[in-house]
Amino acid sequence: MIDETDAGVQSAAGDLTALSHSIHSEPELAFEEYRSAAKVIDLLRAHDFEIETGVADMPTAFVAEFGSGELTVGICAEYDALPEIGHACGHNIIAASAAGAAIALAPLAERLGVTIRVLGTPAEESGGGKVRMLERGVFDGIAAAVMVHPGPFDIVDATSLALSDIAVSFTGRAAHASAAPEWGINAGDAVTISQVAIGLLRQHLSPGQQLHGIVSEGGLAPNIVPGHAELLYYLRARTSESLEALTTKTYACFEAGAIATGCTYDVRTISPTYSELTPDPWLSATYRREAVSIGRAPLAPELEGFRPLGSTDMGNVTKVLPGIHPIIGLDSGGAVTHQPEFAAACVTASADAAVLDGARLLARTVVSAALDTEARDRLLGDLEIRTAAR
Repeated sequence: MIDETDAGVQSAAGDLTALSHSIHSEPELAFEEYRSAAKVIDLLRAHDFEIETGVADMPTAFVAEFGSGELTVGICAEYDALPEIGHACGHNIIAASAAGAAIALAPLAERLGVTIRVLGTPAEESGGGKVRMLERGVFDGIAAAVMVHPGPFDIVDATSLALSDIAVSFTGRAAHASAAPEWGINAGDAVTISQVAIGLLRQHLSPGQQLHGIVSEGGLAPNIVPGHAELLYYLRARTSESLEALTTKTYACFEAGAIATGCTYDVRTISPTYSELTPDPWLSATYRREAVSIGRAPLAPELEGFRPLGSTDMGNVTKVLPGIHPIIGLDSGGAVTHQPEFAAACVTASADAAVLDGARLLARTVVSAALDTEARDRLLGDLEIRTAAR
């Protein structure tokens, strides 16, 4: 059946690369991916998938289903872009690979005893679409979830960091900076003190902990004491437990800025907290074997953990059910994700090859899971336990 899935991807190659290029040409931000989601849906509908749109109360989330087998596998498609630099994370490739794997598997669904669900997951870059879908039960009944993500080289057991995405607002009192500065309470100074405290904290961070942010609002004019200012910050750590410890220390820095200036402050969550990736060992080993078999050269396992690949809401999925999030490599000319040069690389011949190889590898992994009696029984057994626990 491996040959049949490969042939299925190849027969749809033109549609898949066209889908990747079309999504890339019209980048849309989190929760606004109306055209991108529709493009994926249209292709899957043409292959007789049943479509449910607006799932989890998100207009750009969808589920496309084919088959009625006992083993349900979710294939995650992402399609949101980044502000100004478009598809510099290559989500056009993710969406097309997901669609390709599903299209290749559909004709085999009955023989494999599987149900294929493509999950259209919005707002991975900011907003946590998969977290919302998890919480609303969209992943219920799914025995395993798979996806691929592009990068400069192939990594099977890609690691990611737990993430907290926050906004910190400081409120003081505006005043004339020259005529009546003593009447002002400077929210901009609260930002400065907080950032200095965070800079000093960095030398004491645990391995894997990261802090980075921007001043999103710092004042209106030089002659007005800022009465309001805001920071946007990402807090990251290798584990959710380490992230919790980092959060306590970082919030103390924000409090210091408020106390020193007499401001009040408020911290609000922008996106749901992302968990670290926890790939399923069997699925990862199977994907690695298949990747090598088609001529890809994944990074050696002992090197995979040295550089985490940012953060992803797929980490939350892998905390709940077996899943994988490998990196499919493309020739980016030395560029890395979230650079304009990487966005340009995501519609090259190498990127098109990554779309097709990603689809083949996901499909092959699903076939192996369906046909391996021990793996299949484990996935179904784990699903039964999760279902009973709800």
